[in-house]
Amino acid sequence: MRLNILKTCVSKPWENPMHRRQILAILATAILAATHARAQQPAAHPVPEIPGLPPAAQAAAASIDPEKIRAHVRFLSLDLLEGRGPGKRGAELAAEYIATQFALAGVEPAGDNGTYFQRVPLVAVHTVEDKTKFSFVPASGQPVDLAYGSEIVSKDQTGQPTADFDAPIVFVGYGIHAPEYQWDDYAGPNGAEIDLKGKVALVIVNEPPSDDEKFFKGKALTYYGRWTYKYEEAARRGAVGVLVIHRTDLASYGWEVVRNSQAIEKSYLEGDPDATLRAAAWIQHGVAQRLFTLAGLGDLDKAIDTAGKPGAFHAVELPVRLRAHVESRVRRYVSSNVVGRVAGASSANQAVLYTAHYDHLGIDPDAPGDNIYNGAADNGTGCGILMELARAFAQSAERPPHAVYFSAVTAEEQGLLGSQFLGMHPPIPAGQIALDLNYDMLLPIGIPRSVDLGGAERIDFWPTVQSVAKAFDLALLPDPTPGAGHYYRSDHFSLARVGIPAFSVDQGDLFEGQTPEWGRKQSEDYVDHHYHQPSDEYRADWDFRGNAKLARFGFVLGWLASAQPNAVQWLAGDEFEAARKASYAHSH
Repeated sequence: MRLNILKTCVSKPWENPMHRRQILAILATAILAATHARAQQPAAHPVPEIPGLPPAAQAAAASIDPEKIRAHVRFLSLDLLEGRGPGKRGAELAAEYIATQFALAGVEPAGDNGTYFQRVPLVAVHTVEDKTKFSFVPASGQPVDLAYGSEIVSKDQTGQPTADFDAPIVFVGYGIHAPEYQWDDYAGPNGAEIDLKGKVALVIVNEPPSDDEKFFKGKALTYYGRWTYKYEEAARRGAVGVLVIHRTDLASYGWEVVRNSQAIEKSYLEGDPDATLRAAAWIQHGVAQRLFTLAGLGDLDKAIDTAGKPGAFHAVELPVRLRAHVESRVRRYVSSNVVGRVAGASSANQAVLYTAHYDHLGIDPDAPGDNIYNGAADNGTGCGILMELARAFAQSAERPPHAVYFSAVTAEEQGLLGSQFLGMHPPIPAGQIALDLNYDMLLPIGIPRSVDLGGAERIDFWPTVQSVAKAFDLALLPDPTPGAGHYYRSDHFSLARVGIPAFSVDQGDLFEGQTPEWGRKQSEDYVDHHYHQPSDEYRADWDFRGNAKLARFGFVLGWLASAQPNAVQWLAGDEFEAARKASYAHSH
């Protein structure tokens, strides 16, 4: 009922941008006032004294208020915002709210044409399963039809309604070209690069097995092991399609995960040069074995073992073609990143960037009962922290050493697309940005005493991160599942891949007054019962002091990174070092 009343109040005035801002400001003020009224007493905001951090910056960090973060989370997770689905009215409301908060705090606009908004053009693709057909066509013999869903799933990345092709299949092992590891799966038997133009690449999921930290980082998954890299690399080489071979032990998830993720609409950046495949596909392990049998290549698992050994594999074109007819429902739309700026004391090229995604999953019209995916924790919390960081920097009595940028990005749930667009079109050249700190899904369940900063150890700023964490009484935890490749699944990765040193600030399992087991159980309960579910809703009993502590921690890190005499760098040999060096060439 409350939702209907609010909709009635804003339906007509919402068409006017001025009225829209006024309504948001009124709602925001009311929520902030109500939230502060519920606070028992002013909260203490301890920020330790840290070498290089001036008193004004310490005071600005201390001003970060958990109740302000609470207010932002509460508003962003209202049913009024309809789950903040990209391109939908609720996401536009969220973007306008964040822009309004930036303006109220004194943060300058840093988006398109003097606004807070960076328009992100997107195309959504949904494969029409009953009209899409795939088959293997051997050089001799009858075609072998594949059952869509149970044996193969696919998306046409180009956003065209239909695609028809009949193309040779080339087995390229893991589909990796990694010069730093002297690894090239695209080299043929004679050492020359195999021609993929107009062909279909057959690739193994994951990456070559390793226990050597100097070879594909040992047990940790690098980006080369992600299926997104395999699509991009093949597309750069002119492939018309990619077939990723699924094997549960290598993927770490079953076929149903693949099938379900492909059963829904998938968005791409309009005009993305690395998203040109007419068939970005997965095939079942058993289907790949059938293909190997047709091609006379014998046992698939033996071939996978061979492909993982240095020097043992060469790309080979199979005597089998992939014939495809793909039909898609296509929807083009525009969403926006929200970008603001706080000027620095110096105009030198050492800006700091803070990011958090504001989108979520929207509304499921077919679901019974509560069908709004409110996304309170994911990622109302990150956005609340971002807005408080922006306010604290903007209202600091002393300007930061260099400019600080804040971006609430869209379409993260669609594959980091908003941050990818931001990385491709940053507010200033990537080589002029010293560091990106990202916040995503921090459960407000108490005051953390540990953090997970995966990726921070890969940059030369790491000793400073360690000392600041110690000052904040935050233990640094190693990644408990390095093989899962979590670093490549959050928005900071989009900035890292264009060279910007970047990582996310995540809390660990240890909280004040609790055991690590308690922290793990809280996290497991959220993942099992609320993650990407309509039940991820705001709770009045949430404790936002932890969000505030990690915001202050990030404030100090950003200030110190901006104050360094030299820009932050990736460590020598890191996979993003080359992109960092290339970013300098485009910064001048």
